[in-house]
Amino acid sequence: MAPIAFIGLLAVSSAAADTIVLKNGRHIIASNVTETADRVSYETPAGTLSLPRSIVDRIVRNDLSPSGFGPSEAPPISAPRLDVGEGYAELAEHVVRSGAIDTALLATLEGEARGGSAEAIAKVAAAHHAAAQFLAAKGQLDAAANQYKRALIFAPDSVPLLLNLAVLDLRQSQYTAALDPLARARRLEPDSADVAKLMGWAYSGANKLDLAVEEWNRALKLRPDAEVTSALAKAKQDRDEEASYREGETAHFSVKYSGAAAPDLARGILRALEDDYRDLQSQLDFSPPEPIGVILYTNQAFADITRAPGWAGALNDGRIRVPVQGLAAVTGELSHVLKHELTHSFITQKTHGRCPTWLQEGVAQFMEGRRSRDSAAALVDAYEHNSAPSFGQMEGSWMGLSGDSAAFSYAWSLAAVEAIVYTGGMSDISRLLDHVATDSSTEAALIASLRMDYAELAHQTSAYLRRNYVR
Repeated sequence: MAPIAFIGLLAVSSAAADTIVLKNGRHIIASNVTETADRVSYETPAGTLSLPRSIVDRIVRNDLSPSGFGPSEAPPISAPRLDVGEGYAELAEHVVRSGAIDTALLATLEGEARGGSAEAIAKVAAAHHAAAQFLAAKGQLDAAANQYKRALIFAPDSVPLLLNLAVLDLRQSQYTAALDPLARARRLEPDSADVAKLMGWAYSGANKLDLAVEEWNRALKLRPDAEVTSALAKAKQDRDEEASYREGETAHFSVKYSGAAAPDLARGILRALEDDYRDLQSQLDFSPPEPIGVILYTNQAFADITRAPGWAGALNDGRIRVPVQGLAAVTGELSHVLKHELTHSFITQKTHGRCPTWLQEGVAQFMEGRRSRDSAAALVDAYEHNSAPSFGQMEGSWMGLSGDSAAFSYAWSLAAVEAIVYTGGMSDISRLLDHVATDSSTEAALIASLRMDYAELAHQTSAYLRRNYVR
């Protein structure tokens, strides 16, 4: 193999990026995005990657993800690029070939790097970076993080490697874990805008709004950033609203509530959430790595802060937000709402923010105890007359739907999940969610886990409804 130069391996690039929005709700921040009739190609530090045009919803040019994000979307967290220098593309092609990582080559490069030469260290760091990018693009975030940890053994003072590792932690909702590489990066580069930006996301995810605001203010002093500006405005709004709120916590939850809410209500809500947490752990075979934030509002504060449509009774944008004005204890209705919203938290973290809205809402309704008896006849009729929306059409946000359209979407989604559970049990839902986290699209995940595509799922759903409810 010809000698390869890695001058500038540790430099950070802040080039403008486009956003590829997939039909499953996932956002890919990329540069040099190009389109053909059947493919969308884009540049990454590991080289050029491409996607089938059929799974892409739209491309937002020179823009960043919105600051508000629902249960189907991850926050707009992106890693700084590594300027890996001349020869990197050739190395990456050797590290990743025929759709697999050459582990023997990585072992050889590690052996050479143990000799301590700067060129060998730069080379093995770049090789692990290429492997990490390949794995991350496939949704294998734990494996990608392990590649960065291997790279850091040889290049422990590489700030971009530390930041890329932190981004993988953040994408998995491991906010406390992300603070470790970020703290190491700050010691090396105290005035890095990238470090401050990512620390803001870590503190925001950990429900430490004062620290998030501090970090994002710091980031903006170092470098203008529209993404940070938007996130900071939202964090300040939340912080100011919650400044006078009371607080409580358990092992799995951190709750803040308006002084207008009774302390007994807050304690009751925490007890209910802990019971729901244990049930969801068992049903979905997953445990969120961080405490979940819960905010209890007056009705007006909920409307002002969330800007949710009138039909939304609660909201989960990383924290569970619930209006509780006038309540003194956990009612049956509130209990259903809490289980519904907590399910969103579990699913979002289990799928790394890649779960489509129909599956999110279907599982959340099923877990709160809803069933399809009352809506079955109308759903079957809509399916048989080809007027039911496809599941592909229901993958994105529902926030702009009218009340009637939202009601139908909720009912059709619940019916689909109910049919899956009736056929194969909750283990099928858990397996489907695992595939959603890593597969190229939700339909691909459905095929891989349950051996059916969207058309077959719709047929199965209608048949289930007719067999069990329609007489």
